[in-house]
Amino acid sequence: MNEGDAFELVRSGLDTALIVAGPALAGTLVTGLIISILQALTQVHEMTLANIPKIFVSLLLTMLFLPLSFAALRSYMDQIIQMVVAR
Repeated sequence: MNEGDAFELVRSGLDTALIVAGPALAGTLVTGLIISILQALTQVHEMTLANIPKIFVSLLLTMLFLPLSFAALRSYMDQIIQMVVAR
């Protein structure tokens, strides 16, 4: 394995991590922004009001995007196996 292969493996790993974690993190970000705006408008600053919806949305999006996440992880693992077999 040369430097180019290692660089490609790391880049693919970062892309895969973004695909796997991206939807849940983006949904949590949007939910947090909406809750923050609502708290600023109503002047109710309750911590559980902010955390419970974010947890629910992140779990829901994780379940919805699970097939995509598994496909991305499998593709990445196939790439690693191909590199090992080629040696």
